[in-house]
Amino acid sequence: MRRQDLDTYDLPDTPGVYLFMRGKDVLYAGKATSLRDRVRSYFASDIDKSRGPRIVKMLDEADGIKWTATDSVLEALILEAAEIKKHTPRYNAIGKDNKSYNHVVFTAEDFPQLVVVRERELQTLWDPDTIKYSFGPFASGGQLKDALKIIRKIFPYRDGKCGEVNNGKPCFNRQLGLCPGTCTGEISKRDYATTIRNLRLFFEGKKGKLIEALTRDMNRGAKKEQFEVAERIKRQIFALKHINDTALLNNEIYSSVLKNASFRIESYDVAHIGNTDTVGVMTVVEGGVPKKSAYRKFVINNPENKGDTAALRELLERRLGHPEWSMPKLIVVDGAKAQLNIAERVLVENGYQIPVVGVVKNDRHRPQKLIGARKMIKEHEQDILLANSEAHRFALAFHRQKRRKRSLGK
Repeated sequence: MRRQDLDTYDLPDTPGVYLFMRGKDVLYAGKATSLRDRVRSYFASDIDKSRGPRIVKMLDEADGIKWTATDSVLEALILEAAEIKKHTPRYNAIGKDNKSYNHVVFTAEDFPQLVVVRERELQTLWDPDTIKYSFGPFASGGQLKDALKIIRKIFPYRDGKCGEVNNGKPCFNRQLGLCPGTCTGEISKRDYATTIRNLRLFFEGKKGKLIEALTRDMNRGAKKEQFEVAERIKRQIFALKHINDTALLNNEIYSSVLKNASFRIESYDVAHIGNTDTVGVMTVVEGGVPKKSAYRKFVINNPENKGDTAALRELLERRLGHPEWSMPKLIVVDGAKAQLNIAERVLVENGYQIPVVGVVKNDRHRPQKLIGARKMIKEHEQDILLANSEAHRFALAFHRQKRRKRSLGK
């Protein structure tokens, strides 16, 4: 192919997958953030230096281009792997060099795990009978890792860290909303099989068929008056149509695909040692993303408010004295029933009707359970835990800073 041959192709400025063809044979498959710019780059004057003789030879043999536009870079990444597996193009380096690329494997169990496996391990250590599905190869391990973080928020699945099925103990991923509850028996074999179906269709690059299947499931749920199920599936469909894959472009990990960007959660925590140097903080999560410009620090001034609940009361009353700050849709407090009760009381006394969730910790100060507004817990569990984690971190840092200043006599 020559540079002028591109004029016959109306390549879009969108993400997608491109195929260099010779007749009906696929010579090379690749993904692009912009199909137009990516394909044009193959016809630069220094292509032999930038891409090497293998690509130059491929261009000499190619007589056409096919492409599929996608709605996101994430889908391009998945579709590229599917095309390489399907066609094994002879000019793709994957599988033809000494590198060990990644594959996504679904294990052959009643509740399959989704795990990332190196190609070398897949060929030498894995019994084929233990594999239900396998997708790949994926050239970029980092991009695959970020992609799985996005996918798992839409379709929570079991992995190797989720523990045994039905062991009665919620794993850490369950607390974050990334495991559907296989560890605690909260999801049936049939419902989990539907999740695996959804993931399989996505990794096969069949987003259209996936959305069609989800739409049928949603309508069936609504017809049976299973409205919570229908609403959950509706959110999944919305997420698939509005995938935010910023992480795949600039390695920013946290990407919210299900939440309204205006949903504001405020989390509060108190820090002290022996009721000295007591401080409090407020952290904010909006649309699933920490909003650090809205974080606030409070020194607990009243000497009578040195206990946790008394300090929390002062902290909340002072925050409510700032109506110019955006008001939250949900408040999160660190603690058990006592902290939950005081927060609810302060809000009522000041004329606010804002739901409150308490994060109860275990002996190692890790989240054990959430109490309070059940509907909010169900819909925003992951963001609640994120906001609480940020508040705890921020409070400890502020308390250390205050003690350091006091020890220096400042």
